[in-house]
Amino acid sequence: MAPTTATPTPLPTEPRLTDLAHGGGCGCKIAPGVLAQLLRRSAPAAVFADLLVGNDTSDDAAVYRINDEQAIVATTDFFMPVVDDPFDFGRIAAANALSDIYAMGARPLFALALVGMPINTLPPETIARVLEGGESVCAAAGIPVAGGHSIDSVEPIYGLAAIGIVHPERIMRNDAARAGDVLILGKPLGVGILSAALKKRRLDDAGYQAMIAATTQLNRTGPALAALDGVHAMTDVTGFGLLGHTLEMCRGAGIGARLRFDSLPWLEGVRALADDGTFTGASTRNWQSYGDDVRLADPLPPAARVLLTDPQTSGGLLVSCRADAADAAIALLEADGFGAACVVGEMVAGAPRISVA
Repeated sequence: MAPTTATPTPLPTEPRLTDLAHGGGCGCKIAPGVLAQLLRRSAPAAVFADLLVGNDTSDDAAVYRINDEQAIVATTDFFMPVVDDPFDFGRIAAANALSDIYAMGARPLFALALVGMPINTLPPETIARVLEGGESVCAAAGIPVAGGHSIDSVEPIYGLAAIGIVHPERIMRNDAARAGDVLILGKPLGVGILSAALKKRRLDDAGYQAMIAATTQLNRTGPALAALDGVHAMTDVTGFGLLGHTLEMCRGAGIGARLRFDSLPWLEGVRALADDGTFTGASTRNWQSYGDDVRLADPLPPAARVLLTDPQTSGGLLVSCRADAADAAIALLEADGFGAACVVGEMVAGAPRISVA
């Protein structure tokens, strides 16, 4: 179910938040290929027996075992504005950060705010609305924003460090998918394209409302999915696009995937905008990072590549589960308000590559 929405009090809109940032939302992420190079240069961590999930895989959060029944899940996520309304910006950023906790099968405990704002450019009231937006989503998740850190920065930045808890035997990693699993996607795609249209003043009210509804909806179904027999792996689809996060699953498990383009759900207006050439620069960077591990079959629509590589902000859960568990998994998602949840492909034996047909 989506967090409670509130009608923001009108505030000064100049300068536009998105005009103050060179990118927005999860489209700000460092490209996956560049990130992989940076991590390869990092010094190897010492071995800690209780560090159950660390940097060895491309997982959504770190997990540290406290005892036989409890493990702490920790993550941080922050970015520059994807929308101009400060309250909505805060809501989207908070929902996006908490998504990493849910994607690990955990429930959040509390959050810390990470704030960087151009103090001499934005009115204090605008900055306060960003914080209020984040707090409203955390309240909907049943957790407090217990503190944080702020700096005076050139571009507006907001996000959370989020802490959660999970049973060590119910951790959902992104590298445990099995050949024969089906892939379920919880939310429709196209946030990056809609945000690009917004920045160009080409997004209508219906498109904006669709984007806000999707990006502020908490992926709170994660723990219930983790407890479902037959669910093997899970992640959330964010800045690397559907292809990038599916490819992380493939590489982690050492198997391939097939995606069905015609089964993919899209936010309202996305296909038409993509056909008109609206997309983000991150889409191109994403495609270049996949290398030869993604193959698009003919014939697909001309805009298929930018649609499949579109960076999502606060995107849906991507679930790998046995085929006989798919109906139960989709039912859990639908019960939480994810009406677009559907099977979009399957994991297959073979090299860690993706084919899209």
